[in-house]
Amino acid sequence: MIEQSLQQAVADALKRLYGMEVAAGDVVLQTTKKEFTGDYTVVVFPYVKQARKSPEKVADELGAAVKESVAEVAEYNVIKGFLNFVVDDSYWTGFVADKAEDDSFGLKKVREGENPVVVEYSSPNTNKPLHLGHIRNNLLGWSVSELLAANGSSVKKVNLVNDRGIHICKSMLAWLRYGNGETPESSGMKGDHLVGKYYVEFDKHYKEEIGQLVAQGMDEEEAKKQAPLMQEAQQMLKRWEEGDKEIRDLWTKMNGWVYAGFDETYRKLGVGFDKIYYESNTYLLGKELVQKGLDMGVLFRKEDGSVWCDLTGDGLDQKLLLRRDGTSVYMTQDLGTALLRHNEFGAERLIYVVGNEQDYHFKVLKLILGKLGFDWADKVYHLSYGMVELPNGKMKSREGTVVDADDLIAEMEVTAEEMCRDHGKNDDMSAEQQKELYHILALGALKYFILKVDPTKNMLFNPAESIDFNGNTGPFIQYTHARIRSIVRKAEEQGMDLQAATTGRLALTDKERAVVKSLHDMPGVVASAAENYSPAMVANYAYDLAKNFNSFYQDTPILRETDESLRLFRVKLCSLVSYALKNAMHILGIEVPERM
Repeated sequence: MIEQSLQQAVADALKRLYGMEVAAGDVVLQTTKKEFTGDYTVVVFPYVKQARKSPEKVADELGAAVKESVAEVAEYNVIKGFLNFVVDDSYWTGFVADKAEDDSFGLKKVREGENPVVVEYSSPNTNKPLHLGHIRNNLLGWSVSELLAANGSSVKKVNLVNDRGIHICKSMLAWLRYGNGETPESSGMKGDHLVGKYYVEFDKHYKEEIGQLVAQGMDEEEAKKQAPLMQEAQQMLKRWEEGDKEIRDLWTKMNGWVYAGFDETYRKLGVGFDKIYYESNTYLLGKELVQKGLDMGVLFRKEDGSVWCDLTGDGLDQKLLLRRDGTSVYMTQDLGTALLRHNEFGAERLIYVVGNEQDYHFKVLKLILGKLGFDWADKVYHLSYGMVELPNGKMKSREGTVVDADDLIAEMEVTAEEMCRDHGKNDDMSAEQQKELYHILALGALKYFILKVDPTKNMLFNPAESIDFNGNTGPFIQYTHARIRSIVRKAEEQGMDLQAATTGRLALTDKERAVVKSLHDMPGVVASAAENYSPAMVANYAYDLAKNFNSFYQDTPILRETDESLRLFRVKLCSLVSYALKNAMHILGIEVPERM
């Protein structure tokens, strides 16, 4: 690539002209600002002191040396201490000719023989259906996994289902009390929705009990502990851990309802996993680690029988690992699950895609694993992401004020249908093709709107803004891809051979050059995005590429171009843009239609 050639040439020139030993990789190359002439810029100020010359003189001498040694450099110019290189059009046209038929452009092959990166995402509780917050988690986890794979890493996508604990006991108890034997079949509700209904029902009656106790003069915090429903739910959890058959049978039945519901939602979202773990199978391994920590003196037991880790020396506090009744907490099973995955995969990294409200939890997880003697503890990485909020505020599962994932997807499909009908995008399609298009556009809008935001930031989700054929949206990019594929099909129907070589020296227009340079940036964008675990960088790259292409398309004849060689080049450019958009959107988990 031209960047590496320029870096090496600058490093060689620094040594030859000024005796400086600078590694090529340490030469900082920037994209030239739009207000200046050039493609790449080197800032020479770091070299001025040792060269003992003015910034302008150093830049001019380096520019002359590089132009002489790198054939692709057409010219250079100096603006104070900034050295700008102009790359010859022959390099850009050669790049397009070389890559035009590369349908995997921008993606690296998975490196053989490497230990995998394990990415955990989704991690739902079995007391409620998936909602908008889960959607961001699932889409981010899937996309980060695809992004790492696109950069050559072997990846294992995993899910840890939180299928035990006080949360599911609340739904189970409410169903026993108020359900009258209701099932998904008898109610016509998805199983996860049905169980979520009883989680909300528990909270309603629980609050009533708290209110009654407070009215009798009890402190509110004490009332929360003493409320009969909570006491009974905690007793149910204890019976579960003791293996009580009646409780276990009910737990198995209700979780089964939830899993069927989850699977349907995952299918709609287009996400999946290489392996699913269940907390009910991993928490016992965590308990074994707790005992190991006690034996090592790393953990301690309080007088009430609860087990803790003292992290005050690490600037934190004391962390509970086992309750006084012997029941475990989330940290217990996370310790066990981390060990299980490390042993199973020999993981290069263990990435946890979890919201930023759990930052403390993962600091503690790494610290305790290290104290237990596991030298791979530093491979644990918490991909902390911001919350999704709505125009009217935050969502609360226990109060039933969430945006349900299934409902949201259905609403997006209806909106996609309305948009297509308004714009006449589907007039020549069968009913089945139209339905498939609506789903592709709806998911493209939803996924792109969420993934274009930097993962670390909170975001406001507005469905109306997400599905539009104009602006920074998924459908805009999807429509651009469909438009390009139409151009390529027409060229082939006219007998154009895209594998034929372009002949003659071509002079590019500014808008052609902008498209080619944007394409040229893609491998670097994917690499940088993978390094930062940021699908947003790929999303915004795809938008910029689509925007550059549309600007070129509006002003430049393609199939109507009379110069045969130039026409062939432009169609090849179109083809490569379509591959780049398709592959970038694939990283985001978004399909791009061939026609609209």
